[in-house]
Amino acid sequence: MNNEQIIKGCMRQDESCQKQLFVQYSKRMMTVCIRYSRTRSDAEDILQDGFVRLFRNIHQYKFEGSFEGWMRKIFINTALKKYRNKRFEKERTGIEEIVEAPCDPGVVASLSADEILEWIGELPEGYRIVFNMYAIEGYSHKEIAEMLGCTEATSRSQLLKARKHLQKRIQKAERIAS
Repeated sequence: MNNEQIIKGCMRQDESCQKQLFVQYSKRMMTVCIRYSRTRSDAEDILQDGFVRLFRNIHQYKFEGSFEGWMRKIFINTALKKYRNKRFEKERTGIEEIVEAPCDPGVVASLSADEILEWIGELPEGYRIVFNMYAIEGYSHKEIAEMLGCTEATSRSQLLKARKHLQKRIQKAERIAS
């Protein structure tokens, strides 16, 4: 069965098509869920909730554009819904003065994707969510602000703080490599 047939089967609530779709996309969507979660257990909850939302709303897919991109938005929104109530309560100031320190490109190049994802996962919640949405998913600060119910300045501030935090981790790795 091709993708279009599987999607149409899901629209008819055919369980075998739903299972095929889950098997085909669950690993990719789990990667998205992990980026937005603090723990694997949270990511698994988001994955499950995301597939429930996907199957409830699959009839809204119009076969225009990438199905995976459409699906990814559902999973991102599911993850954001989990964290939306917390918002950015501790965020009281605007953009801080961030001094960009030079990084050794050799150290950055030596980092594995898993190490970088681990560091991103260790970011405080607001930093991590905004960093993922901006740097990985490609949302603008305006879109992030609308989706999270915060201001564009808060989105920018959270991104800059995330970058500062990651920069400190890279500098620490440079000292260890020296």
